[in-house]
Amino acid sequence: MSFFSRNEKKYISRYWKEVKVGDFVQLRCNEIIPADILLLSSSDPDGLCHIETANLDGETNLKQRQVVRRFLELVKFDPLKFTSVIECEKPNNDLSRFQGYIVHKSGKKDGLFKENLLLRGCTIRNTEEVAGIVIYAGHETKALLNNNGPRYKRSKLERQMNADVLWCVLILLIMCLFSAIGHGLWVWQYAEKKKPIFDLPGPDGKYLSPVLASVYLFLTVIIVFQVMIPISLYVSIEIVKICQVYFIHQDKDLYDEETDSQLQCRALNITEDLGQVQFIFSDKTGTLTENKMVFRRCTVSGIEYSHDDNGELMIFFFYLTIEKDITPDPSLLEKVNECAKHLEVMRSHEQPLSHLSPELCDIFDFFIALTICNTVVVTAPNHRLTSGSNSSSSSSLATSKSMHRFGVLSSTSTDSTLLKLEEKLTYSAQMNNNGYSSQQGRTAVGSGPGEGELRYEAESPDEAALVYAARAYNCSLVGRLSDQVSVELPHLGTLSFEVLHTLGFDSVRKRMSVVVRHPLTDEINVYTKGADSVIMDLLLPCSSDDPWGKHQKKIQSKTQNYLNLYAVDGLRTLCIAKRVLSKEEYACWLKSHLEAESSIENREELLFQSALRIEKNLHLLGATGIEDRLQDGVPETIANLRKAGLQIWVLTGDKQETAVNIAYACKLLDHDEEIITLNAESPETCAVLLEQCLQCVESKFSNTTIDEAAGNMTVGFTPLYPPSSPVLSSLGLVIDGRTLAYALEPTLEDKFLALAKRCRSVLCCRSTPLQKSMVVKLVRDKLKAMTLAIGDGANDVSMIQVADVGVGISGQEGMQAVMASDFAIPRFRHLEKLLLVHGHWCYSRLANMVLYFFYKNAMFVALLFWYQFYCGFSGSSMVDQWYLIFFNLLFSSLPQLITGVLDKDVPAEVLITVPQLYKSGQNMEEYKPHMFWMNMIDAMYQSLVCFFIPYFTYYDSDVDIFSWGTPITTIALFTIMLHLAIETKTWTFLHWSSCIFSILLFFFVALVYNASCPVCHPPSNPYWTMERLMGDPMFYFTCIISPVVALLPRYSIFSHLQLGRQLSKLSPQNRTQLLTKLNVRRQTQSFADSFSPSLVSYASDCYKACNQSAPLPTSPQTSESLFQKHPKAEHTTDQTVAASPEGAVLYGENKLPSSASSLERSTGFHEVRHGTSEMESLPVGAAFPWSSAVDQADFSLLKWISSTPLFSRIGTVLQVSSSSLQNEPQDSMCVLGSSLHVDFKGLKEQSSNNLQDKMKGTPADYCKNDNSETTFL
Repeated sequence: MSFFSRNEKKYISRYWKEVKVGDFVQLRCNEIIPADILLLSSSDPDGLCHIETANLDGETNLKQRQVVRRFLELVKFDPLKFTSVIECEKPNNDLSRFQGYIVHKSGKKDGLFKENLLLRGCTIRNTEEVAGIVIYAGHETKALLNNNGPRYKRSKLERQMNADVLWCVLILLIMCLFSAIGHGLWVWQYAEKKKPIFDLPGPDGKYLSPVLASVYLFLTVIIVFQVMIPISLYVSIEIVKICQVYFIHQDKDLYDEETDSQLQCRALNITEDLGQVQFIFSDKTGTLTENKMVFRRCTVSGIEYSHDDNGELMIFFFYLTIEKDITPDPSLLEKVNECAKHLEVMRSHEQPLSHLSPELCDIFDFFIALTICNTVVVTAPNHRLTSGSNSSSSSSLATSKSMHRFGVLSSTSTDSTLLKLEEKLTYSAQMNNNGYSSQQGRTAVGSGPGEGELRYEAESPDEAALVYAARAYNCSLVGRLSDQVSVELPHLGTLSFEVLHTLGFDSVRKRMSVVVRHPLTDEINVYTKGADSVIMDLLLPCSSDDPWGKHQKKIQSKTQNYLNLYAVDGLRTLCIAKRVLSKEEYACWLKSHLEAESSIENREELLFQSALRIEKNLHLLGATGIEDRLQDGVPETIANLRKAGLQIWVLTGDKQETAVNIAYACKLLDHDEEIITLNAESPETCAVLLEQCLQCVESKFSNTTIDEAAGNMTVGFTPLYPPSSPVLSSLGLVIDGRTLAYALEPTLEDKFLALAKRCRSVLCCRSTPLQKSMVVKLVRDKLKAMTLAIGDGANDVSMIQVADVGVGISGQEGMQAVMASDFAIPRFRHLEKLLLVHGHWCYSRLANMVLYFFYKNAMFVALLFWYQFYCGFSGSSMVDQWYLIFFNLLFSSLPQLITGVLDKDVPAEVLITVPQLYKSGQNMEEYKPHMFWMNMIDAMYQSLVCFFIPYFTYYDSDVDIFSWGTPITTIALFTIMLHLAIETKTWTFLHWSSCIFSILLFFFVALVYNASCPVCHPPSNPYWTMERLMGDPMFYFTCIISPVVALLPRYSIFSHLQLGRQLSKLSPQNRTQLLTKLNVRRQTQSFADSFSPSLVSYASDCYKACNQSAPLPTSPQTSESLFQKHPKAEHTTDQTVAASPEGAVLYGENKLPSSASSLERSTGFHEVRHGTSEMESLPVGAAFPWSSAVDQADFSLLKWISSTPLFSRIGTVLQVSSSSLQNEPQDSMCVLGSSLHVDFKGLKEQSSNNLQDKMKGTPADYCKNDNSETTFL
């Protein structure tokens, strides 16, 4: 970096930290910009500078910056001659905005805008040398103001843990207060002359008063009992999280070979939140789709041309270069060549273009618009300058260039600009009447770089796809300057279009336009491309009286029909239009446009109005359909995530038709669903629609009606969500951006949320980045639900930051989303394993680890507390001080860390195959609030056992305090280790090694310490204590019996069992075969993804024999759909599936079956019939009825099992008699579930009829129609 020194009057090298505001800086190609610099000079003849903003937003495409007006005409910039004054806005973090003005010595002002500013962190590209003045430096630059440092998020588990830590503090204070009061009473009971011999007076010969002794004792026991507050828990959790993140990074399944990228964890403190997500908010383009646009369809002049070969190539070549290698349509290519030949003949014979047929004219202009109506930068890898600079230009082109510079970029007055315009128009009047310039040099025929060498730097994949499509038809973009675009055409060579103005795309106008001077006709043409919803309204009105008007209306009608078909196919549509301006129209518009460009205040609004004045009365050329293919595995991922109980909302900026069809393709919406589409033109209409929809949905799916219609059904399950929000309905909600803006107003947001949470799927179309974040915040705050947002572009940053968990995808739209996210993944399909596997593991590990820490510390502190009753609450300890220090630090720390890092309650393949297991994290089944108190009670009980068994063992003996306290410490360590062993689900070599190492380390330290400390702690002495104890059989007896009695409740009471933990006990071969069977059966069910597969109940042969007299019926689909079913789903009324053993199975004493076939027989595989009702949101208990080979002894525990958190949702629906179970052999298996030998279809029809009878006269009557999709307009 070179800094201009006024003393030496030249540029010298300088460090970045020395740069100050007002310094002049000179930069060369490939140098990084050190500060926010106002561009005053460039080696480019047009005053352009190309920069790469990858360090800011991750985008690698080049962007253009322009030298400030009035400095363009300078041959060489001299900093010593700079006398202007710059006034600009205060430093801010808005990267897309910069306003100010520069006051010259003459008093004239020029506006300063973002196009004139080089931002810190960007890199100079394709420009030899630039110079400018520093506007913002250091921490005031926009880049550093955007860097707020790492965002801190607290996980839900951590927040609950902090609350429990406060309870620990309260318990500690109660224990200390109790001890202080006890000590005060103990001191008070002795008279002044009856003090015990060990109670020594103070230096003044007086004894402490009971009150003062209590205060001192209170402070003493706080130090003694301080272990009650698990400070080490926070350190241990951080260590475990770092190790968990490391293993997540090492997962090869989360690596994408195509992009050579892997998962990144950018937030270490919320890994457990991955296992508790309830709502997923996803972008569509680039997140669900590839964001690699392929030109698939186009229609020109009302004729449609298919490019289906490109779609087939995408399948075979896996998206590598298909966006560049486009196969043209033969008929359209033939017409393009025919058009080029006619143009060549007419140019050689100097004939006007009016001789060309209207269809060929539209085809020619259509591809010209595709080529030049964009901001694509053309670069050649072997050239440092833009490849467009290699194109030759004539003298007339120089005239055009100078005109453009005076008319658009210079700071001269409007009058002088119009004077230049009159000269130009006079020159145009001298042209021949045939429409061609007499100077053939205006065509600027030349040869640009070879097509194979060209590289297009586009701001969006859509633009690149259109430019590559035009190149496939031999209409190639070969060069671009600020005022010129060079296009190479067949038979015509290179045509240079003079670019007069570029009206960029914005989200309000939803289009972009370029104003160019046509090199063949010298006409001023406006080429516009944009959304069909706005272009169609800007077309020139056509009269039905004249044939031309009828023809144009016919073309518009055909084009609109083709656009609708493109949207149905899920294609991204664009309309291409053109307008020819007369000299008077352009002169009038130019005057107002220059005033808008020169304005300093309200410049954006004035430019917006100026664009509206010229973008009207357009002539429709055609339309395009670009395909953005779904990423691999997206439908399967969405299906599995929904089975896991996750609600998925898609928030996209695409048009409604395209978004809906992509939603069907990715199985977010199902064809058997009823779709509610909300399109409102005003807030009042939106309020009425929301109210009507809520009344309809509530009346159709109210719990009261469902219960009454169910009649005497005895089988039912508690839903995952509260009864007031029945999410189980098969409804989908589609809402556009305007209606969403109304629905998010404070007066309507509650109604919108009430309707949305009753729908299985929500699709928000035409939504802005702000609306996306507002939707996420609404669900997060109102429903108190765990939210996850995933996106890939800058427009997704706001919702990623608002969500509890933000996930970014490194795609085609840059790295903004990744840099703002907590986790970054290469593909959407990786979200499945990240949540269902790693999220489940992280939550399960940390939840159990936190509870174990609370238990361990409370249990150890309670031992010291019980001793206070026998030492006058003096704060003494029967445990050696070194044992107190090392107990948490060395003896018991390693095993819990190993378990927290490596424990797997369910294998990964089971979690993927049975996604319903994820609901345990959503329901916080591993760490509920009452579990803290259960652990505290368990710790108190175990401490009583570990204290009083040694107490009564050594009662009335002559052992010293350490000879009695050391066995208590040993027993406590054994009990804590065995407790951890019970809680550990997966045992590895490290688990065994850590436990054995901890025990051996304790004995080693005890033996060495007791043997080397003969004079410690007088009058008591730990010398040779452990050596004597190890020779005493009573020591071994107490160390064995005490942990067994302490852990007896955990031996006798079943831990809650899940299907995954049951399957994990199978041999790897049997488990693989069983899971393969599950996958095969699911893949053969074409309709299985529209509801939770295998959501059925099973009955084994033994159970059917027990219950033939009184079979248990299953709960039917009792809720009638809100609207009529889609015709496509009629063939799926009934379906036969193979019931898979997806229930928790308690095996008897016999060993597991040795083969998959015997396992299949034992678990009761049989064919069942069921309806296609939507039931996938039911809890795990409904999806997988628990089963058991229960003998007489085990049956007494059924009530306890049903009261555990996992089984509490099953309810009281399983009525099994004790006598029937006692008659079953132990080697059989009984599946506790409901029989499905009930005609589901008949029950559904009966319930539907009941519902229809009950619904008469309700507000839902207006909802009845024959369409599966009802649109409220």
